[in-house]
Amino acid sequence: MPQKEAKHPLIGGVVEGNRRALARAITLIESQNADHRIEAQHLLAGLPSNHQALRIGLSGTPGVGKSTFIESFGMHLVEQGLRVAVLAVDPSSARTGGSILGDKTRMDQLSRHANAFIRPSPSQSHLGGVGRRTREATQLCEAAGFDVVLIETVGVGQSETMVADMTDLFVLLMAPAGGDELQGVKRGIMEMADIILINKADGDLKPAATRTCADYAGALRMMRKRKKDADGFPKAMMVSALSEIGLSDAWQEMQTLVRWRQETGIWGDQRQQQALRWLSEEIEIGLQKALRENQQAAAALARVTQRVKDGETSPTVAAQTVIDSFLNGQDDS
Repeated sequence: MPQKEAKHPLIGGVVEGNRRALARAITLIESQNADHRIEAQHLLAGLPSNHQALRIGLSGTPGVGKSTFIESFGMHLVEQGLRVAVLAVDPSSARTGGSILGDKTRMDQLSRHANAFIRPSPSQSHLGGVGRRTREATQLCEAAGFDVVLIETVGVGQSETMVADMTDLFVLLMAPAGGDELQGVKRGIMEMADIILINKADGDLKPAATRTCADYAGALRMMRKRKKDADGFPKAMMVSALSEIGLSDAWQEMQTLVRWRQETGIWGDQRQQQALRWLSEEIEIGLQKALRENQQAAAALARVTQRVKDGETSPTVAAQTVIDSFLNGQDDS
């Protein structure tokens, strides 16, 4: 009888909610080392899947106050007895590949709370505002028993929509005077948002925040209703992370939308579709890796590269030559 494969040593610590074990597990899955990738797959395969956290994506332009909002909002949640994990994605340098990973230092109070876990991770030049392994990190946080997982994106602009494909709720943070109705109806990140929060709605900025909120509320009413929208959603609201104003109302609205989606079956359907997109993405990335490592394809690439440089063939034709060489398994001259 074949022996049952031993569980990965980190699984026990992760399931028990040990933050050090969780941090080590995320480090493992983020590693690009080939041996570590095999070990990471072993780890992920052994995780229990009986706990689902509420996954909330949070995006916004740099300087809008994402870290301050997460600090205040996270503290609001943990004070209600919830366990909160924060996955903060930091932009990686296009030149050196490095990242500052300073988000944790901005959340000093939350990072010290026993029911919170904060993990800054590099984007590793992965497009869409999230990291290459953010989905797996979320899976680890769920296995660790966290009730809410907040995913803070890089914050790069209109195209940052990938986080909506891995979360249950997508929140967009905007600054006062950040746009008008025309800006609000632009396609891209705006149409993906479930709730738009106008931050810094206090002091001298409150009148501007009120106008901005009204503009976006009007813009949202002009958008075509989505299947996953309950009555009144998506909606725009005002908050102040610094003064802790509106956080309770925002959380209540999030819960209202989530309950409606769970009751109508949209929650489950959405998670299934997200899993299928994840599968498709992993297959695509795996095929690209196999293509790069294939000897016949590498030889074909070496030949056509110079021809593309010299303008003798187009990149489209050259790419098909490399792909054909890979599929045929022979050096196609």
